[in-house]
Amino acid sequence: MIVRQLQDCQKSDRFIKDPKGNWDSTRMLLKNDNMGFSFHITTIYAGADFMLHYQNHLESVYCISGEGEVETLDDGKKYAITPGTIYILDKNDKHMLRATKDMQMACVFNPPLNGKEVHNEEGAYELDAEEVSD
Repeated sequence: MIVRQLQDCQKSDRFIKDPKGNWDSTRMLLKNDNMGFSFHITTIYAGADFMLHYQNHLESVYCISGEGEVETLDDGKKYAITPGTIYILDKNDKHMLRATKDMQMACVFNPPLNGKEVHNEEGAYELDAEEVSD
């Protein structure tokens, strides 16, 4: 059994900050945990407005708190994000993510992240990122 506390993970190398200042992410479950997916608590900061395109991963995102929207770029559809909303990027959807209030999100990635990922120029995570040490 694996048991971790969010506050402990936030004080470790499982806590990653976006170099551009749009988000931070606490990676609570990672590839080296051998579960087949990763689980993160991510904060998207108010005013963030950025493009993502997870070409190597599928992602599900559940909003715990805050407000914003996600826009699918292929069709221009916009969806409000409020507490209780889940959006699922089941087709490697290219999208814009915008936060009007800080949004705390629970995120699941398949395949799992290694831990040190930050978005590349295309808004994706690379598959060969550095692993966190445990």
